Amino acid sequence: MRNSRFIFGSFIFILLVGCTSVDSRKQFVEENIIYACEQTHCMLTSLGETQGRYPRSTKKDGSLSTTDIYGWTSGFFPGTLWMLYELTNDSCWKEKAVEWTLPLEPNKYNTKDHDVGFMMYNSFGRGFALTKDKSYRDILVQTANSLMTRFNPNVHSIKSWEGGKAPHDTIVWQFPVIIDNMMNLELLFWASKATGDPSFRNIAISHAEKTMKYQIRKDGSSYHLACYDPETGNFIKGETSQGYSNESTWSRGQGWGIYGFTLCYRETKDPRFLKTAQRMADYYINHPNLPSDKIPWWDFDTHRPGFIPGKFSKTNKYIQNYRDASAASVTASALLELSSYVKDDKKKIYTETALQILTSLSSPEYRAEEGKNGNFILKHSTGAIPHGSEVDVPLIYADYYFLEALLRYNRMINNKPIL
Repeated sequence: MRNSRFIFGSFIFILLVGCTSVDSRKQFVEENIIYACEQTHCMLTSLGETQGRYPRSTKKDGSLSTTDIYGWTSGFFPGTLWMLYELTNDSCWKEKAVEWTLPLEPNKYNTKDHDVGFMMYNSFGRGFALTKDKSYRDILVQTANSLMTRFNPNVHSIKSWEGGKAPHDTIVWQFPVIIDNMMNLELLFWASKATGDPSFRNIAISHAEKTMKYQIRKDGSSYHLACYDPETGNFIKGETSQGYSNESTWSRGQGWGIYGFTLCYRETKDPRFLKTAQRMADYYINHPNLPSDKIPWWDFDTHRPGFIPGKFSKTNKYIQNYRDASAASVTASALLELSSYVKDDKKKIYTETALQILTSLSSPEYRAEEGKNGNFILKHSTGAIPHGSEVDVPLIYADYYFLEALLRYNRMINNKPIL
């Protein structure tokens, strides 16, 4: 079965990148959109009895796992509905998007979570882009102000978590900053343009510069987490909470970085951010442990010399070596945008890798059968393996970025701006 799937995927990929006509490429996108609509309709039906709960993953028994409006993943499902509305122009999707977006409004005053960008920009932000609803704008500006309260001028960064320590270490975090935070900067850049207030933009740039300096290694790989002294702003050390080890490269974190520095370049045109995005993309694409289908293992270093199959680092937790479709979907979407800022060979490499990822994710190996997989689109994602959380399950953000990548690719083949 795996061989037939690989042959099918290879055939589709050849069509996508080699056919002079756009017909096959449009057909590929349209088929995925139709499927996404059907699967999301099934999800909406299953959510009928879970008022105020947002889909996140599945439990061990295969049943739906949800979160309330304050979960960091709450904005992805409304964002998916907005993208389906944009892709189909069907007002039914708009109605559902509004219905699932509005309950998130209390998060505009949420100062306890660094991920309000995920929660609010992916929901209200997409809604505002399509409707220009002033109330959405006002909610987003207040959300940006709330996120700004987590900025420490000594560290020049936005604080991620309030405390804790890595499963690999005994150091208690004083001021942890995770690579995921790069994604939330998009809200601040937007708020600066919407209000004319440069402080949002300045903080976003400051955070990106600090991350670039201390969390991106010379080879283009990344630390999941940077520990800082909140008084002096000094970098203490790089660690991980969700990767294989402190010095390894957690694959979804690498995807967050590619995406985050690409959007920073979009907003600033600072060549340092473009160079960093490219270095991180090149690390992903050229890594010897990247499987041929371009869907990474949950950590790039789980095939390195010294890795003990089935054993997690220095702890007593035993695992298998799982893939992470969520890391792949984030990276595919990022690479499509990144390809629009470079030329020649790099442009071709980034575009073709993104399409290889989309082809793989669209195959039966990763795309669920309709009405199964908890009604999520993609299978085989990983959340936090070191914590034994959400291992080899569907994840709502994998679906979101898969659909966003399809949306961007659809714009590309129709000769429209990717964003």
